[in-house]
Amino acid sequence: MPNRLGRLLAVVGVAACALVATAQAQDYPSRTIKMVIAFPPGGPTDFVGRLLADKLKDLLGQSVIIENKPGAAGAIGAEMVVRAAPDGYTLFLTTSGAVAITPNLHADTHYDPVRDFAPISQVVSVTTTLVVRPDLGANSAKDLVAMAQAKPATVPFASTGVGSPPHLALELLQSAADAKFVHVPYRGAAPAITDLLGGQVTAMFADAPVLLPHIQAGKLKAIGAASGVRNLLLSDVPTLREQGYADTVADNWYALLAPAKTPPAIVAKLNQAVRTALTDPALRDKLINSGAIPSPTSPEELGKFLKEELDRWGKVIREKGIKEN
Repeated sequence: MPNRLGRLLAVVGVAACALVATAQAQDYPSRTIKMVIAFPPGGPTDFVGRLLADKLKDLLGQSVIIENKPGAAGAIGAEMVVRAAPDGYTLFLTTSGAVAITPNLHADTHYDPVRDFAPISQVVSVTTTLVVRPDLGANSAKDLVAMAQAKPATVPFASTGVGSPPHLALELLQSAADAKFVHVPYRGAAPAITDLLGGQVTAMFADAPVLLPHIQAGKLKAIGAASGVRNLLLSDVPTLREQGYADTVADNWYALLAPAKTPPAIVAKLNQAVRTALTDPALRDKLINSGAIPSPTSPEELGKFLKEELDRWGKVIREKGIKEN
């Protein structure tokens, strides 16, 4: 009898929790939502986040504010979200770095991207683009590779930091091309671009949105895309795969996550809002014209993709022996 009573109470408890979760989802959102971004204001992730937040405000009927929490390769922002209540009022707009690369690069990362987050939707994909100064005389990735092969380990190649998608793109290119550059890591794209423009380094990979203004102004020349397909705004720039360098796909991507245990009904409501937002013609045009491609997914698709990216970049980091300095 006591066992039957215990089982009955357990069933009642589960049902009560389900009713509470359903009620929460029906009322959601009833107050301001916070979207955490692990980068400073003004960068491409911040740009995409603010566009999305403005549209979500219209769709959800509540303000969506941005809170920038840069540092530790995205880990500071990620940990803030992991510790937040799983109620849909704290979200994480992240790049691949914080959830697919940093956990593989740092054994002491205090969160598990699969266990500690509830996937909502991928938002955009971003082409990792190879650029040089126009006066270098390199018209293709093959031209740049030839320079490195002629004088191995002498051509300085910038990245946005050890273990960043641009750094991993460089590692993939070196392996595919059997060439050796000198890796020069910077703390972000801005200082790396400044030194590239000034001639202190020869080439770099970076997200298309941060490079486009310099490419369009003629100050930098795009000579390859570490992507599966060409970027819509750089349709004349062939992928590295097209240029003969297989296995050089290092696209960055931005996705929206929530703390684990966020009620599925709230996740579904947010997913539908993101999907609707990304069909808005004005928002799509702004994203595409910045170099970011709208790429909504289901929560299940994003969860599967995140696991695949964790495994893929973990293998590259281990094989290349990449370590944070």
